[in-house]
Amino acid sequence: METIRDTAFGKLVRLCTRYRWMQYPEERDASVWPEYLKTEPDTKEEEEASTPTTENENPEDLEAFGLYTVMSQCSNRSRRMSTASTLDGGRNSSLPNNQSLVISWRGSDDPENPQNWTKKKKMFVSSLIWLLTFAIYVGSAIYTPGIPGVAEQFGVSNVAATLGLTLFVAGYGLGPMIWSPLSEIPMIGRSPTYVLTLFVFVFFNFGVIYAKNFGMFLAFRFLTGFIGSPALATGAASMGDMWSSRTRDYMIGVWGMFAISAPVLGPMLGGFASSAKGWTWTIWQLMWVSAFTFVLLFFFLPETFAPNILARRARRVRRITGNSQYMSESEIEIKEVKPMDVIFESLVRPFQLCFLEPIVLLLNLYISLIYGILYMWFEAFPIIFGETHGFNPGETGLAFMGILVSTCCITIPGYFYWKYRYQSQHFDKNGNIAPEMQMPPACVGAFALPISLFWFGWTGNFESVHWIVPIIASMLFAVGGCLIFNCIFCYLAHAYPKYAASVLAGNDFMRSSFGAGFPLFATAMFHNLGIGWACTLLGCLTIVFVPFPFILLSRGRRIRMASKYARHDI
Repeated sequence: METIRDTAFGKLVRLCTRYRWMQYPEERDASVWPEYLKTEPDTKEEEEASTPTTENENPEDLEAFGLYTVMSQCSNRSRRMSTASTLDGGRNSSLPNNQSLVISWRGSDDPENPQNWTKKKKMFVSSLIWLLTFAIYVGSAIYTPGIPGVAEQFGVSNVAATLGLTLFVAGYGLGPMIWSPLSEIPMIGRSPTYVLTLFVFVFFNFGVIYAKNFGMFLAFRFLTGFIGSPALATGAASMGDMWSSRTRDYMIGVWGMFAISAPVLGPMLGGFASSAKGWTWTIWQLMWVSAFTFVLLFFFLPETFAPNILARRARRVRRITGNSQYMSESEIEIKEVKPMDVIFESLVRPFQLCFLEPIVLLLNLYISLIYGILYMWFEAFPIIFGETHGFNPGETGLAFMGILVSTCCITIPGYFYWKYRYQSQHFDKNGNIAPEMQMPPACVGAFALPISLFWFGWTGNFESVHWIVPIIASMLFAVGGCLIFNCIFCYLAHAYPKYAASVLAGNDFMRSSFGAGFPLFATAMFHNLGIGWACTLLGCLTIVFVPFPFILLSRGRRIRMASKYARHDI
């Protein structure tokens, strides 16, 4: 009942019954709410709390709102900019210093704190986020088998019809700039953002199916990608809301596995549907899976964002007591955040770090190249397995299963074993680890990528070579791609803890830009150069990046110390 009470359905029931059903403990017994009051700190703690944030502060202390968020960056920025005036005797509101009016957790074992949920509940809620991620990500590649049908219906070229793929990817690359800050506003939270945008996503797909002209079709494909992006932007943060720092990387790895599996399964699902019923049935499939996910989320997805849970608790206390001064810390913090700081941190900071921070730029280019090649393969596989080996669209989609099997059954389990068996030895007593210790698996992945591309290109180029050989080569690509993706994501989050939200948002934007742009010239490139030479060119590009993981592993700390944004204390 507690889980359903915090869902969209539970909130609706509470609103319709004027809070008489599904009540919280303080609503059933008014004597409970005083236990939520934050205790008065002693003088020393108070002094430490008022000390301005420094660049080398322990990042665990900076996670005031759960995992590293845009709004916490805005709050830190506002505090730093107002520190001088405060030290000069500036007048502040008495409320932030009146700790007796702050509503917090009911002790360290408060069951409403997502960190204290049972493992079964955490796994159930995590599974819903994984399903949501799959339901949105599959929307890109599931469309690709229908490209010829779209081109025929609207009278455009296949390259123009490919825009239906690229605009969807571009949409979910831009979406995080909006949805990440919105989901971190204390009175909104993650659950409403997920559920409401998914509801709109489902109905916007009707606009794709019943588009009257090509322009309308492309507009709705972009809008569905844009509106469906919250889980792609904050899914990792949702894992951090619930799981401890030691477990978080594993859960984010599983979330990433679903993010990779979706576009890999898309061509298979869309291939059989488009062959039997036409291109619109690829979108119907997308609607069915997203509508099913919406129903599950509406009834069973509780809020995981701690500031939102506490803000709603404070609102209930204000309603019970009639005293408007009872507030959660996040509500007090958000009052200090200026709109311009939100705009800067969500729209400017990601590009500042992405293009002006050299190591971030190089890592983003590396991971974006891999992402672009993956989406290029959505055009290469039909050439190799359709034109060369005579597969139908559904069978061509099955050729992607090598990537899926390699990801789920080989790469991710092996990566988790390495983290548990070897990486765990490098954590200090406080649970910290040098960011460079995330990179050893990437050193293996860096060699797997070019080998896979050369192997794939020169075995897929000939009809005499059995079709299983290039599929095995694609399995090696999954090994390289998954290891590099996970290592770089973990490195960026650990090396730039105070700006992780911006760093990862910039990464998502650049990665999606490559994923959107590469398919547009993929078909011409593979036809004009041939599969072998085209893959050789891509393989040579990945060879250029092979030294990067080794440089970070051996010289990374020195590079990190030279950055004013990176963490310096480990």
